[in-house]
Amino acid sequence: MDRTASGWINGFIGVLIFSGSLPATRAAVADFDPVFLTVARAAIAGTLALVLLVLFREKRPKGADLVSLAVVALGVVVGFPLLTALALKHVTSAHSIVFIGLLPLATATFGVLRGGERPRPAFWLFSCLGSALVAGFALMQGGSTSPVGDLLMLAAIVVCGLGYAEGARLSRTLGGWQVISWALVLSLPVMAALAFLTMPQSFADAARPAWLGLAYVSVFSMLVGFIFWYRGLAQGGIAAVGQLQLLQPFFGLVLAATLLGEAVSWSMVAVTAAVILCVAGARRFAR
Repeated sequence: MDRTASGWINGFIGVLIFSGSLPATRAAVADFDPVFLTVARAAIAGTLALVLLVLFREKRPKGADLVSLAVVALGVVVGFPLLTALALKHVTSAHSIVFIGLLPLATATFGVLRGGERPRPAFWLFSCLGSALVAGFALMQGGSTSPVGDLLMLAAIVVCGLGYAEGARLSRTLGGWQVISWALVLSLPVMAALAFLTMPQSFADAARPAWLGLAYVSVFSMLVGFIFWYRGLAQGGIAAVGQLQLLQPFFGLVLAATLLGEAVSWSMVAVTAAVILCVAGARRFAR
């Protein structure tokens, strides 16, 4: 299979997996403290990643890669999960998901700054148009419900875009699943210690949805999704494949409506169609 096509397929699978992250986080923070949720999911995923690295006898990363791995860890292991968990204390998952529409633009920007990519001007036109459509959809859904929640989500988008671009750049030499695994292992000692310190005295009040949410964000959002995502970005291009994230809000909204019973406007069908056209346009002019 063509490397670029493989990149788009892997990226699409990653987006599908990530689409369940915010609804799962919303379910988890109903019974778990956001800080505990953040460090617990990283500790669980880090333990699984360590097992994988040992089983496959992967070589340790070079010293020059440690700074990049630290950036990945701060962006996607700690920053994005913590900021979104805190935001979801103030806003619904349906509202927070629309901010994900700004993530492709952030990822593409950092792809230029860190990955050395140079998309054509038409690419930026489609990327900005797609982001504008998602932002407009957010206003149609009712606008801002909490300034604090919105600011936290915007901060999450910035650090996540940096973590995506840095991880994709490193994946070209280190490998996709190896990058997220080493980033998780690098943060494991601190995350495990914090998980122990922030652990609630009793889990008796934690309902089944909260446990399922914790399991999903620990295994799929924190590890499995990145295996496909970083491979896709490295194969198909950070800026180009990153545009698939424009579809993530709408996949997530479907999950929010289905699993959490949150209200979702049918107007998202029309917006989704327009966003798909923007993704196609961005793909054509990415290089």
